[in-house]
Amino acid sequence: MTKKENILSIFALGGVNEIGKNMYAIQYSNDIVIIDCGSKFPDESLLGIDLIIPDISYLQEHKDKVRALIVTHGHEDHIGGIPYFLKKLNIPVYATRFTLGLIELKLKEHRLLGDTELVQIDSESICYFGEINVTFFKTSHSIPDCLGIVFDTPEGTVVHTGDFKFDLTPVNNQYADIHKMAEIGKKGVLVLLSESTNAERPGSTPSEQIVGDHIEEAFMKARRKVFISTFASNVNRVQQVVDASLKTNRKLALLGRSMVNVVTVAMERGYLQIPDGMLIDAHEINELEPERVSILCTGSQGEPMAALSRLSSSNYRGVDILPEDTVIISASPIPGNERNVSRIIDNLFLLGAKVIYGSGSVTGMHVSGHAYQEELKLMLTLMKPQYFIPIHGEFRMLHQHRLLAESIGVEKKNTFIIGNGDVVDIENMTARQTRKIPSGNIYVDGVGVGDVGSIVLRDRKQLSEDGMLVIVITLSKSERRIISGPDTISRGFVYARDSENLLRNVNGLVKSTVNDLQKENLHQWNVIKQNIKKSVGKYLYSHTKRKPMILPIIIEI
Repeated sequence: MTKKENILSIFALGGVNEIGKNMYAIQYSNDIVIIDCGSKFPDESLLGIDLIIPDISYLQEHKDKVRALIVTHGHEDHIGGIPYFLKKLNIPVYATRFTLGLIELKLKEHRLLGDTELVQIDSESICYFGEINVTFFKTSHSIPDCLGIVFDTPEGTVVHTGDFKFDLTPVNNQYADIHKMAEIGKKGVLVLLSESTNAERPGSTPSEQIVGDHIEEAFMKARRKVFISTFASNVNRVQQVVDASLKTNRKLALLGRSMVNVVTVAMERGYLQIPDGMLIDAHEINELEPERVSILCTGSQGEPMAALSRLSSSNYRGVDILPEDTVIISASPIPGNERNVSRIIDNLFLLGAKVIYGSGSVTGMHVSGHAYQEELKLMLTLMKPQYFIPIHGEFRMLHQHRLLAESIGVEKKNTFIIGNGDVVDIENMTARQTRKIPSGNIYVDGVGVGDVGSIVLRDRKQLSEDGMLVIVITLSKSERRIISGPDTISRGFVYARDSENLLRNVNGLVKSTVNDLQKENLHQWNVIKQNIKKSVGKYLYSHTKRKPMILPIIIEI
């Protein structure tokens, strides 16, 4: 791929037409600056996969031009891929104080902290990367220390909003810098990249402040233990739980590794105030009266191994949810997680708990950290962009955001709904989207990164659906005849004792297939295996309507 060096290029490697693994980049001349490097969790079709991260092969090919990674905030879909990225490209990472604390946790786990240059920034910082000058502005979100980014280039100004909402009464007093946004817009914005998560929702996002009042009310009414599950990164919500526990004279226990880690970072860096003596260990929960205990735990998205899931199935050692305990789910399910969350709620009711769940006006236990339509229009109005690229959302959200942009005066032809790998090139103030760069998903499975592809996933899917049939035969090397077997082993296909006739017929078919090939002087292993697979597969489908994975094993002696 070739291009002129003085073109301003904007491209996405993740985060458009999807929720998660956000990663974007700005390039001018010989300088590339990356924005965020997130991850996302797999759906049920990606069997055995732990994490999905962006494909950075293009950046690796142009590593001499990559200057820095700037992180807008500390959510997993913006920082989860950083350790894997740094193993390929060791470049400086720029982030705010709290975000750096969360990144450091990940780098320690991957043993990268000592080899990584971490640079702390804030809304007043100015950074220079070749011909790209970078400044910042404060935004409100559901995690502390969030920034929008302004890229000043010789071609024009590009603004990336990060995740945001306009909360006029934030509980942590981190107000969005609306005046600064207006000044940026007044100077002129060539391109605006703005998040689209809630572009389908009319109105404005409720303030986080209302959640604290509802949490306190629920704590006051609770007769026994209170369990509350929320995103570990929502430090403002955690503070509200601490305050409610204090007002109702409860000790607080933390369950879940990510909750403990984030709370530790937040306390160390001054973002969370917990009175001395309030925190207790899990083993101390049963030593106190139930009405004097609250438990803050992970698992609000229904993750199978998280604390709330294990508690709902009575599988958390030393801690039980008992009848009349109160369980509050202070989060909304991310699209795709609804079924898991519903299963947990059912289990909690079966345990006899009082369960409070649902967001917005239903219970008041959760409000979104992402802007609704009126706030998205406000951002567009403040920035007054010539060109607009909606990001961070599925296609219907991006499409709706485009309509909002049109409603405040952005011309339709000046809005680009791009996919991962699409590039918007701007030259002489004119933008075009005509080319692509390599992009896609990299799967993390255990310690393996990128070693699981479509063929492996296809095999896993087949195994999960119809199981496997292993056929072992022993051939004489000199006489080329069967001297032992076939022996057939079923795993996840049929129960051998109940299907003796079927497996006996399979063995007979394998024997006749091998003998027929011997008569034709076909002795190659791959030919024998292919013919066994074909004949056995056809027979099994005709008798069972299933297609197990057939694995012939040939031993020569």
